[in-house]
Amino acid sequence: MLPLVNVGHKSLGDYATLVSRGLMNEIQRLAEPLQGKRVAHVSATAFGGGVAEINYTLVPLMADAGLDVEWRIIHGEDEFFNVTKAIHNGLQGAARALTADEQAIFARFNAENAEAFAESDYDYVIIHDPQPVAMIDSFQERRAKWIWRGHIDFSTPNEQVFDVLLPSIRRYDASIFHMREYVPHADLPMAVVWPPAIDPLMPKNMALSPEDAAYIVDQFGIDVERPLLTQVSRFDPWKDPLGVIDAYRQVKRRFPEVQLALVGSMAHDDPEGWDYYKRTTEHADGDPDIYILSNMNNVGAVEVNAFQVHSRALVQKSTKEGFGLTVTEALWKARPMVAGRVGGIVTQIVDGETGWLVDSVEACASACIEILRDPDEARSRALKGKEHVRRHFLTPRLLRDWLVLFNKLAGNDTGGSDIVVV
Repeated sequence: MLPLVNVGHKSLGDYATLVSRGLMNEIQRLAEPLQGKRVAHVSATAFGGGVAEINYTLVPLMADAGLDVEWRIIHGEDEFFNVTKAIHNGLQGAARALTADEQAIFARFNAENAEAFAESDYDYVIIHDPQPVAMIDSFQERRAKWIWRGHIDFSTPNEQVFDVLLPSIRRYDASIFHMREYVPHADLPMAVVWPPAIDPLMPKNMALSPEDAAYIVDQFGIDVERPLLTQVSRFDPWKDPLGVIDAYRQVKRRFPEVQLALVGSMAHDDPEGWDYYKRTTEHADGDPDIYILSNMNNVGAVEVNAFQVHSRALVQKSTKEGFGLTVTEALWKARPMVAGRVGGIVTQIVDGETGWLVDSVEACASACIEILRDPDEARSRALKGKEHVRRHFLTPRLLRDWLVLFNKLAGNDTGGSDIVVV
């Protein structure tokens, strides 16, 4: 069997004061016809990245709603994850196609993982992202409803790479994308659009006092009396940490006391991460006011929370972004947010109202300077951003969407509850 992830327990009732009573009642109603249904989530890794963070909340909340839910992790080795990283880059527009050998490696590992998966044990199988997408090819006759959830930016894919995956995606009963723009022009049985969400009660997002945040940040050698800019993301070219460093250098000419933290996580399914971490360190060129940190420096969820709460401005200078949960996290903490005008970020930030959208190093630096120069106006935008997240991007809403889809696939009456199908 594929390894099982222990997600612990969560209670829907704990979220009642954070979302509307109407939403909580809707979740309860939608869950009633699904009691005892068996659900399997399958992904490439149990840590690092948005998929893992979502599942550590979504899976136990599905269970609390009455479903019998598991989360399993596929097996992979370096040769497989090197191919899936190339697929990830290709789906986000990189020009390189997959070789015949790479396609064979991808198919072989998916088939091996399928052999270790008891499909007939489940009513619903949820496959996350490209890595395990081809597992479905091994099940010509399927008992479960299969759902594929794509979490990245598919707006301008390398068609040669996407064409490798499309025959598998077409076999699914439903596929889910963050935005309409990501849905491929292909013959899919059901294409659904909804954004992801954050858990406001996770250690990364729970309320943290400024004093506690400063104490934690101080442990990493940062001068808590001086302004700090922070980007939280993987070390990945699409997150543009080198561009963040360039923007920081422009800000520093106006505010010499400013510091920069680049806080990331190293995931085992991202072999390029270490290479780009090294490039980022080299680009910092020994600047003592640039702090490059990761889970390898004991930066966990609470530490990320502290950096976000303590920072004068948070940056997510992505050049491609499926959605950008780090943006959601920053807005939820009512922090001024500067982010790339790409992907799902534009559904979160209303430029000039809830944050700053930027297209260049110069624009990023200008926004950060504006925040440092006028903290009251920055705070006003950040508070509006928090309310936007409360209404649209918290986990109970995501659970509700899944329950609607499960009921639709089962042919149940959803009682007027609906999701966007394109």
